[in-house]
Formats: sequence, structure tokens, C-alpha cells
Amino acid sequence: MESKNTVIQTHHLTKTYKLGRGNLIRALAGVDFSVKKGEFVALVGPSGSGKSTLMHLLGLLQTPTGGEVIIDKENMSRVAKRQYPRIRAEKIGFVFQGFNLINTLSAKENVILAGRYAGLSRRKAREKAEKILQDLHLKDRMNHRPNELSGGQQQRVAIARALVNEPAVILADEPTGELDSKNSDEIVKILRDLARAGQTIVIVTHNLDVAKQADKIIYMKDGKIIKEK
Repeated sequence: MESKNTVIQTHHLTKTYKLGRGNLIRALAGVDFSVKKGEFVALVGPSGSGKSTLMHLLGLLQTPTGGEVIIDKENMSRVAKRQYPRIRAEKIGFVFQGFNLINTLSAKENVILAGRYAGLSRRKAREKAEKILQDLHLKDRMNHRPNELSGGQQQRVAIARALVNEPAVILADEPTGELDSKNSDEIVKILRDLARAGQTIVIVTHNLDVAKQADKIIYMKDGKIIKEK
């Protein structure tokens, strides 16, 4: 039964890919999964375990073959696909391994653009971008472009961009994958502090040291959840 504090829930989620003539690859094989508000959850497992596919389905970047995804009490199977971009903009913040910042824009402009895309006025988007970047200790780097920032600073900008729409959930795909251990620790601390402040966070990681700092670890194999810890 769904708790009133549940932000993400899946029921019997499956995803099958057609590979060539008659070859089917079952990436997810009936996943039941839930995340509560303010929970920091790590998805781990070997390549091909289904963790990235699950992340893509939670982020509405793909559609399931079967089952349901419920985000912030909205059942995606009952929503027209044309509404997915709006829901992503309003309810989901993304953080990627490669940062995915726009190189021709400053740090502040990258965050403002995400706010505008989420429907904020130009003034509100600018105010929120400046506040979040200050909170992430980037006050003196706001007007720098990504190629003028360190990897850790770029990832902090990416986190600011994910936060600007006050999302129901942040989905982070290998957020420390391109960082050294010092910057990796810094990013994990930011994510952990955000969760303690009430932000729901789901990450995919190969790094067990990172995963162990989450509130819950979901172990996946062969498209199934095999253990929760």
C-alpha cells in the first residue's frame, strides 16, 4: 500500500528491448520499488543489471513495456506521453556523470535556463539560481563558463540546475563517476545534506563507498531487485 510520504513507486515494472529479428532482451523483469520523501537511495549492480533502465523509466526518458510508474502520486500510465516533458520539468531534477552543462552559458545562465524551462519567470529563475549557487559555495564562480570550472564545481552547478524547479525527486546517474575522491566525497555530502533537508534522491552508482552513504541500497541483477539494505 502506498504511503502518503511515497514520492516514487513502481508496480511490476518491465522493460523489453527488441534486438534484431526476433531477439528480445528483458532489461527489467517485474520491479516493485518505492522511495519516500527525503530518502537517499542508491541503485547498484553489475552492467546489464537493469539499474540504468530503471533510472530512465523513473525519469520518463523511456516508457515501460508493462507495469506502472507513479511519481509524486501521479500515475504515468494514465498520462499522455506528450505531457512527459512538462512532468520532467516540474517534478524531476537530473544530474549526470558528464555534467551536461551548456558550454556557451555561464554557471548562472545554465541554472536560469532550467528554471525558465520549468515555467519560472526570468526574475524568479535568476533569483533562485543565485541563491542555490551561493548555497553550494559557488558565489564567486556564477559567471564562469563550464570550461573555467573544475569537475567538482561543474557537478555542483549541475546539482543547482536540478534543484531550481524544486523537484519531487532528483535522479543522479553516476554523479561521481568523473570526479576524484575529494570531489566525489564533496558531491555525496551535498546530496546527503539535501536528503536530510527533505529532498528525495535516487542515484545509480558503481561505487560502493558512495552507495554506503545512502539511506538505502537497492541491489539489482538480471533486471530484478535481489536485495535491499
